[in-house]
This record gives sequence, C-alpha cells and structure tokens, in this order.
Amino acid sequence: MLDRYLPDKQRCAVMRGMLSFLSVNSTYRGPYTPGSAMCLAFAMATGGRRMLSKIEGGIGRLCDHVQQLLLDAGGEVRLHAKVEEITTANNRVTGVRLTTGETIEAPIVVSNLDPTMTFTKLLDTEVVPDEFRARVDRIAHQAPYLQIHFALNGLPEFVGDFALINEGVRRASVSFFSPPEEMQRDYEGCLRGEIPHDPSFGVQIPSVLDPELAPPGKHAASAFAMYLPIVGTQKEQNEAADEMTQRVIARVARFAPNFPDLIERKLVYPSYTFELMFGATGGDFCHGLLQPEYMGPFRPGPRGWLDRPIPVDGLFLSGTGCHGGPGVTFIPGYNAGHAVLSSFHA
Repeated sequence: MLDRYLPDKQRCAVMRGMLSFLSVNSTYRGPYTPGSAMCLAFAMATGGRRMLSKIEGGIGRLCDHVQQLLLDAGGEVRLHAKVEEITTANNRVTGVRLTTGETIEAPIVVSNLDPTMTFTKLLDTEVVPDEFRARVDRIAHQAPYLQIHFALNGLPEFVGDFALINEGVRRASVSFFSPPEEMQRDYEGCLRGEIPHDPSFGVQIPSVLDPELAPPGKHAASAFAMYLPIVGTQKEQNEAADEMTQRVIARVARFAPNFPDLIERKLVYPSYTFELMFGATGGDFCHGLLQPEYMGPFRPGPRGWLDRPIPVDGLFLSGTGCHGGPGVTFIPGYNAGHAVLSSFHA
C-alpha cells in the first residue's frame, strides 16, 4: 500500500515510517508481511477527524466511571478479587471460585478476559470440547513490544531542526520511526531473538496536557517500542528489555540530549509481565492479534463464533478479544450486555 500511494522513499520517509508503525504495533508482523495493512485500516476507521482520543486523568478514569455506573445501579464491585475457576454443572455455569477459596454463585458469568485465558485456564477441560479448544488454541498472542514508564525531572529539550517540538504541547506525543524496510529487518531479527539496533517507538508525556498526573515540575512519560524478542526464558527477556531500553533512551538523546539526565526512575515491562499483572495471554493487549485471520467473523462474539458457539450455557464474552475489538471501543461489552439480556427472554 505504501509503495503504491507513497512511492518516494525520500520525500515520503516520515509518512512511510509513521504508517508502517501503525500497521504493526498490534501484530507479530513486519510492514512487508502480507496482511499488515489490516491493523492500519482498523486504527484509521474511527469516525470524525481524530484517530485516537485521550482521557483526562488517564484511562483509569474511564474504568472509575463505569464502576460508578454499576454501583449507582445497585451493583457490587470487588477489586483485586482473582477468579481461579468458572464453576459449572450440567454444561451450565454456576458461578466462580476465587483464589481465596470463596465461591460466588451466579446464573450468568461474563468474562472480559481473552478467550484463551477464559477457556483454557478458568474452565474445567471436560466441559470444553476438543473442536472448540482447537479453535481457541489457534488464536495467536505473540506480542513483541516493550513498555517503559519514566518519572522525569523536567521536560526533554529538543535541539537543532527539532527545536520546534518544544513549542506548546507538542512534547505530549513524539514518535521515533524507522523506514518500513528497517522495521521489516527488525521484525525478522526479532524472530531470531535479536534486539533492534535502533528501535521504533512512540513517547507519550501526558502530564504536558494534564499537569495533575505528576508533582509540580515533574513529568510522567512512557514509551511503547517494537520489536522486543519474545524467545527464551523470562530472565533472558528481561535482559533483552533492559538493553532495548538503553537503545530507546539513546535514540531520544540524539534529538533531546538532556533526556537521560531527566530520568529519576524507570519501570521496564516486557510483554509477558502484562499477562502476570492483567491476565492477558502473552501480554497481548489485543486479546488476539490485529491480523486478518483474527478479525471479522474470525473473532468471537458474546457467545463464541457463529460456527462454534460456547459449549456452556450462561457464559458470555465481553472483552476486546471479541468482534468490535481490539481497542477501547465498548462494542464487545455493548454486544455482551444485549446478549445477556436477551438470554433471560430466550
């Protein structure tokens, strides 16, 4: 697509790099891998003039709002209550059992975890037919990204031709992209366990727009970088993540030399850590990579796939792994809510 519409690799270098990064940051593919344009098309399919929206106070504010809606309606919220098993009897859900041993009975269970975690970790294997499990097992969750969070003692100062980034609120979002040809080489190196020499990444400093996110004079920043190798042990991935973090910092410093000295603290998260913290298989925040074979009719709905429905009555899916996802679209939850309501009248 880029070679057809933006063929001049010199004049269109910035656009080619930006669009390439958007086409791969939710995949396990390179820009030249067939099907990579699906992610770009999905990201740009939002209505209106803005591709992405930011929430004042961070994405947690959205969770707080939804939680308050439930509480206002008479619901109960239990934070940090980890579910160990979705309990069943006679192919119907009966509730959930927590890691504390407590069992909560319920005729309806709605899971916003990914299908892999829901059907292979939380359900008894005897209630999941082999054909259904095989469908779930085909969902790919390789997530070759690195997330870095920084506590900064000030703002990076860009120099030379890039000094204009210091104006206004432009430093709230700055991206460092390589050409698509180099990103493809990074992807192929990632498959071999190699760390990108010059990673592509985006840096967000949300405290530029929302000063309450950091103490006075301080700033909160994060970087999302590709392609961190996801081979080897967790220890080896941690070591690769530390090395890749230094390469990210060095690339920023070429344009903003004061950046390394601003860093008071940094937290480095390879993708597997997001499975440990949030239950996302492989750290895949898409709950099924944003690739053609996992989109449209190949992504489940509230009750599974059209040709392979969930074999347990009373169990519904509402997470971003459903049709309408990935991303914070509210479509999977909307569909799940209506499916649950309809089940009471079936």
